Amino acid sequence: MAAPSAEERALLERGVRAVLSGWAALQLAVAQGFGGPQSPEKAAWLVGAVLEFLSQNPELAEDEVEDFLAEVMDNEFDTAVEDGSLQQAMECGTPPAPPDGWTLVRRRRR
Repeated sequence: MAAPSAEERALLERGVRAVLSGWAALQLAVAQGFGGPQSPEKAAWLVGAVLEFLSQNPELAEDEVEDFLAEVMDNEFDTAVEDGSLQQAMECGTPPAPPDGWTLVRRRRR
């Protein structure tokens, strides 16, 4: 398989940014500082980390990307995502709002 063109890489980056910026669980973790004072920087780093993960593993299944994001959320933001939005992010759709208006994330206690 040929390496992606610069245009294809740019489109992928835009897509990853769009999915992550629309992912309520990540945005909540950042807004609440679950990753400490560096939460915004960690969220920005995550875009590059996802792009690198995808480029180094071109034959990934959706659940492998989901596992990667879950691990990052746990390690970097002390957050377990339990609202089903990991699966929805893999479908590249905007997760619907939960019926009660709340996004379910649980901060891990260590």
